Amino acid sequence: MYQYDTLDRQLVQERVADFREQTARYLAGELGEEEFKPLRLMNGLYLQRFAPMLRVAIPYGVLSSTQLRMLASIARRYDRGYGHFTTRQNIQFNWPALERVPDILADLASVDMHAIQTSGNCIRNITCDHLAGIAPDEIADPRPYCELLRQWSTLHPEFAYLPRKFKIAVTGARRDRAVIEAHDVGLRLIENDAGQPGFEVLVGGGLGRTPVIGKVLREFLPHRDLLAYLQAIMRVYNLEGRRDNKYKARIKILVNALGIGEFRRRAEAEWQVTRQNVTPLEADEIDVLRSHFEPPPYRPIVDTGSFEANRAAHAAFARWIRFNTVGHRQPGYRAVFVSLKAPDSPPGDMTAGQMEGLASLADRFSFGLIRTSHDQNLLLADVALDDLRALWTQLASLDLATPNIGTLTNMICCPGLDFCGLANAESISVARQINALFDDLDYLHDLGDVRIKISGCMNACGHHHVGHIGILGVDKKGEEWYQITIGGSAEERTRLGRRLGPAVPKAEVARTVAGILDVHVAHRRPDESFPDTVERIGVAPFQEKVYGGEGPIVHGSPPARQRQRPALHPGGAGR
Repeated sequence: MYQYDTLDRQLVQERVADFREQTARYLAGELGEEEFKPLRLMNGLYLQRFAPMLRVAIPYGVLSSTQLRMLASIARRYDRGYGHFTTRQNIQFNWPALERVPDILADLASVDMHAIQTSGNCIRNITCDHLAGIAPDEIADPRPYCELLRQWSTLHPEFAYLPRKFKIAVTGARRDRAVIEAHDVGLRLIENDAGQPGFEVLVGGGLGRTPVIGKVLREFLPHRDLLAYLQAIMRVYNLEGRRDNKYKARIKILVNALGIGEFRRRAEAEWQVTRQNVTPLEADEIDVLRSHFEPPPYRPIVDTGSFEANRAAHAAFARWIRFNTVGHRQPGYRAVFVSLKAPDSPPGDMTAGQMEGLASLADRFSFGLIRTSHDQNLLLADVALDDLRALWTQLASLDLATPNIGTLTNMICCPGLDFCGLANAESISVARQINALFDDLDYLHDLGDVRIKISGCMNACGHHHVGHIGILGVDKKGEEWYQITIGGSAEERTRLGRRLGPAVPKAEVARTVAGILDVHVAHRRPDESFPDTVERIGVAPFQEKVYGGEGPIVHGSPPARQRQRPALHPGGAGR
């Protein structure tokens, strides 16, 4: 991972000192709320329903074991013993006392971490494919370019006060695991016909109140021109993005208003200016960045007999291998997902004890490194096959080995009304309701990859628009109801979900999901994904099941676990 130098540390430490002084002035009444607000937002501090919330940056989702131990210490000393990992690969603390936040930032700085630009109208944390550098389908490792963008965007004076927040995601793989089409700018590393490296550039994606899939701005951009071209995009947006209405201030609104052709013309014209003033990237500069992401010292794995014997002898271990590990480009290794989706835990939450335990496991089994993913799980990227059984046993003792990656209960879920001042409805209790109904792992595994994403409001922090099944909390005269969408996807080809129909009351959300799945199981073809089934048969059969036919599920039909289910596959068992 990237190692801070003297300048990095000086910058972060000076920011801590500045905010300590600003906080003291605010608490003494020398700064008003409106004066203090932009200062706290620059340091990742929000005011939520019951307490401040501090969002800590994890650039492109890479943590050291030392940093994870510090996060555990912060959770225990300053919060309520846990933290919440987000879809932006960051971590949030929901209960810090305002007067202690400067101390938290100082502790973070001691391990080369900060909360700079995790909020406010600026370029936010650069996100990345969580399998970067190890994925077999990868063209090139995107992390060196993510680090380049982190350095370029941090406290960039021209882009500190944009019309609205700005998010950039980068992938280097054929399969998009960074959801680049749902970002303000998405970058995909590619090679042109001559074998030269570069980027496909997408612009104008985003979710929230106006969900939009990003559009291709440039089919091929030479990698040496990356900063000059991004600067051109940012300048067009900074100049012409709306500032009169925050709901219409994102770059997606500008791109749609101008049309992609006109936006491209303006960006290309601006690029002719910026390329004269921004030094092109040279190969040796990229090589320096790549040196921070060299593969670890893998050991040769010749005999895999013990691994195969353990997998054959232990069904639970074999199940975990199937669902919570993926292939690795290094022979004899696998990447291991650390599930933060145990049925009795809010999705994405992790206790201080779990953080400390995982840090020790990372030191023992994965070169002291941990990664965060946009679906609110963690990853140990480099685990030898002959270590997997011991790792599984230890993860299970920490309640971090639920074999549900790629299943229905691997839900994305925002904090919702439990914490967030913007939320209209709870999210965590809905996730708990779904977990309680779908508690049969055999059924979940046979059902296959169905992705539920839950947001407590239109801001879409839970990415509900691109969930196979999206659940959006809405307020109806002081009561919590939930709008359901189906058929969305953030894999392979990004698709926005289609509205199922009228919102359902909170008590009926899980049973509504069960009815939707009944239709999928009855109509799907072999190896057909849920979004593809929806696209092929349309929404009507799902509407009939939920709102008509046997009687509206939302008005009190028997729980799904008491209804007869069709077989999931020939010879397969229902629930």
